[in-house]
Amino acid sequence: MNEFTTSMPEDFDARPNNAHISSDAYAMSAPVCIWRMLGLVGSFAGVVTLAVIFGVLGFLCAIFIPVIALAGLGVILNLPSNFFIFTSHDAEFLPFIISVLIALSILRGCLRYLEQLCNHYIAFKLLAVLRDKVFGVMRTLAPAKLSSSQAGNLISLITSDIELLEVFYAHTISPVLIASITSIIMVICAGILHPWCAFVALVSYVIVGLVVPVWIYSYMGNIGLQVREKAGDLTNCVLENLRGLAVVLQFSAIEARLERMITQSKQLLEHQKVVSDKAGLSFAVAGVLIMLLSLVQLCVCAVLVQQGSMLPLDGVIASVLLFSSFGPVVALANLGTSLQGTLASGKRVLSLLAEKPALRDVEQGVKLRPTSASVQQVQFSYPNTNECVLRDVSLEIPAGKIVGIAGKSGSGKSSLCRLLMRFWDVSQGRILLSDVPIDTIETRSLRAGQALVEQDTYIFHMSIKENVLIARENASFEDVQEACKRASLHDFIMSLPQGYDTQVSELGASLSGGQRQRLGLARAFLHDSSFLLLDEPTSNLDSLNEAVILSSLRSLAGKRTVVLISHRASTMNSADVHYTLDCGRVS
Repeated sequence: MNEFTTSMPEDFDARPNNAHISSDAYAMSAPVCIWRMLGLVGSFAGVVTLAVIFGVLGFLCAIFIPVIALAGLGVILNLPSNFFIFTSHDAEFLPFIISVLIALSILRGCLRYLEQLCNHYIAFKLLAVLRDKVFGVMRTLAPAKLSSSQAGNLISLITSDIELLEVFYAHTISPVLIASITSIIMVICAGILHPWCAFVALVSYVIVGLVVPVWIYSYMGNIGLQVREKAGDLTNCVLENLRGLAVVLQFSAIEARLERMITQSKQLLEHQKVVSDKAGLSFAVAGVLIMLLSLVQLCVCAVLVQQGSMLPLDGVIASVLLFSSFGPVVALANLGTSLQGTLASGKRVLSLLAEKPALRDVEQGVKLRPTSASVQQVQFSYPNTNECVLRDVSLEIPAGKIVGIAGKSGSGKSSLCRLLMRFWDVSQGRILLSDVPIDTIETRSLRAGQALVEQDTYIFHMSIKENVLIARENASFEDVQEACKRASLHDFIMSLPQGYDTQVSELGASLSGGQRQRLGLARAFLHDSSFLLLDEPTSNLDSLNEAVILSSLRSLAGKRTVVLISHRASTMNSADVHYTLDCGRVS
């Protein structure tokens, strides 16, 4: 594994700074988003079916508890009913009715549990699959497309956005099917009593279960997606403040940074308040409609009873049957609100999954460990920008030599370095590694044969030894020590109480800039690659440590090829071949 970090090269400003992974999230329609999320269910169809069966049976138990209680009342009052033609008006029939009510109550609880168990099994399994897919896609997008994405938005997407999809998989798919099936059954039951009762029930279910959620979703607009974006912005702001805490304290910028974070927080709260206000109104509308529609059913039944078209007890049963059967469709009405945030998260996640990498890994290419390079008339521009970073660049990097590349900041040195790693493909011209076109070399083989050290080395929150072993996990402890000696880091490590087992704080805050840089060099030495790319490897080092490292590099003469980028004349003196870049050209 090569030394790779997500820090920005010195000529990063040439890249487009308006690239976002979720830039097309607003363009994706809700039906398309839902269809794509449903496509992920696939192998869980059997579990979904079980959840629907348990859900329908559970709601039927809940709906018929008050209806069967009315049957018992009919027995007591000796009232006839066409709905319960099987009942007896004998008082001895009451214990049976009571037993049925008790059984339905217990069964309702068990079925509800089994339904939720199935739903959440599907949800959490799918969330695990989604996380795996997201990390897999992010790996293919790195570094070209992820370098211009804000870390806070990515963290928000990986954590809270994916977590919110639980609402869709656990509380949307099966509830929609359960509500549809239950409503059909209830319309049939109402039809047994009278066709007009069935008609009112059908209209009621359509209004509450379809019209209301569609209206609520439209009424909410794209506020859900805006909330997710604001949450990502706030996360990014917090991360910036934590990572730059030393700078903030040094320049007494606490108030300004705090005000910025408060502003971001207020913007998020304002959007969340809009969501809450609209959700409250939608819940109220749904509640009022349920009461009004139940009242309509009661009035229809009263007219039918008065006309002699329906028995009095059946009229009461029809009214209670409708009122108690709104549970499944109320869940759909509430989806209009919760689905806003869920679909917003779904759009962001699906947009990332659909993102095309700037370049694809070569899986069936030439396997080699590069020892030389030839850059031939290369021209390069970052995507979505017309500014050329490199113009007609040609140079040779002989095998086993140290090749120095100097130039002003922004001259294209770091970009050339990353083209040699094939983080991007050239716009024109070509790059050969060991006389083989770089885009035909197997990517895994290419990475195994190269190591990159940048000015800012990323340090993980674990021991120093584990940080170095990232370069070669199966390396022996003696190899780790030798690599650290070459990087002039061994003596410092041995001065620590726990030596190589010393834990490094998050982001390497417990190490100085020079120590972090030397740790990156130790990784490169341990990686045992044939092609080293060193981007300002001694920028944070004093003259003594620089001399030790340059001596280590000179000892590699003939064994490894080294591309050395530096502003320091003392560092460039170690190079066998010198090139200078000026405004993207070799001068």
